[in-house]
Amino acid sequence: MKLSQIAILIGAEFSGEDREIKSMNTLFDASLNELSFVANTKYIKDIAASNAGAIIVDKNTKDEVPSTCIALVVESPYWEMAVLSQKFSKQLEDVNSPKANIGEGSVISPKAELANGATIGKNCHIMAGAYVGSNAVIGDNTILYPNVVVYRDCHIGSECIIHAGSAIGSDGFGFASNKLGEHKKIYHNGNVVIEDDVEIGSNTSIDRAVFGKTLIKKGSRLDNLIHIAHNCEVGEYSVIAGQTGLAGSSKLGRSSVFGAQSGVAGHLEIAPFNTFAARTGVTKSIKESGQVFAGFPFMNHKSWLKIQAKLAKLIK
Repeated sequence: MKLSQIAILIGAEFSGEDREIKSMNTLFDASLNELSFVANTKYIKDIAASNAGAIIVDKNTKDEVPSTCIALVVESPYWEMAVLSQKFSKQLEDVNSPKANIGEGSVISPKAELANGATIGKNCHIMAGAYVGSNAVIGDNTILYPNVVVYRDCHIGSECIIHAGSAIGSDGFGFASNKLGEHKKIYHNGNVVIEDDVEIGSNTSIDRAVFGKTLIKKGSRLDNLIHIAHNCEVGEYSVIAGQTGLAGSSKLGRSSVFGAQSGVAGHLEIAPFNTFAARTGVTKSIKESGQVFAGFPFMNHKSWLKIQAKLAKLIK
């Protein structure tokens, strides 16, 4: 829609070229035909390098927006971003797209459902109760067990196995709140990309990105009952045990290993080849590789063992 229409929708101050906006995106990834926003002061430094056609800001940030970009000034950028996320969201299904394309040798249960525009690779097995949404892509030799749901636009690689009841591409736990404590849903308009040779256990949920993609890289192994939040990235050949949760935008390096019931706070980066014992709580980014951690808040595993030994002595 036109910027002038967007300005009316969110009650923004607006002056300058009335550009056509196709979608919303992050400051880093946005193009000239996309709209972004700044709701946190730590991202102000990224405004100058953004290629966004327009940025939603508050009055304290508007002077940071370069002359090549248009500032849409509002009282609460995060709330207004949530309002617009619905306007740019896609239809739940593309009913006008062609019927699903099914590759040679694939077996599709008559009780499975493939939405218009879906693509199924060669030699796949889609079992009863599974659903593959519009424009979703399933690679060759991939198995979807009963009741697996792959939401629209998500991509599953080749040689993957997804066990019963898992959901790929549901909306993340994202909303804006105002001064009255009311909540506005943020529509997640990105997708999930699962690369080749990934196995995902039953009843695991991987949320789609707000913008861009949630990414599970090749060779990873995810257990049952895991939650991967929106915009996370799981590095190649990572292993994650059951009941582990990754908060939004956390990024795991290659061959990360997480024991059961571990947790990672949002927007953290974990260096490759680190191991986390069961119930480890990761509260800050980790730059070093090849370490073993435990506890909450997390610490070096050997230190944690010493503390546990001393605690045991205290209660004797």
